[in-house]
Amino acid sequence: MGYYVILTKLTAEGRKTMMKNPGRIWEVNKEMEAMGAKILAQYATLGPYDYVNIVEAANNSVVARVTAEMGSRGTIEPMTMAATTIEDLVKEISTANAMKE
Repeated sequence: MGYYVILTKLTAEGRKTMMKNPGRIWEVNKEMEAMGAKILAQYATLGPYDYVNIVEAANNSVVARVTAEMGSRGTIEPMTMAATTIEDLVKEISTANAMKE
């Protein structure tokens, strides 16, 4: 399983939907999970993005499919980044250093 950061901006249509039905966010979360992206953390943010989601999924293809589906609805504009835990990063760097010795 991999970790991903999904930053999203609401479109004008997305803002209208949220104002009419703020609970829609829970429905979308369930839809994402049904498609294979488990939401580990979610935050509403101020600034260029409206939401930050930390998700876990089997691979890049699953996340690409989920964000393509969500983005195709016209209510959000997602940007996705693969992420690595700090523990895994330290382990990989240590392994690389050991190979140099």
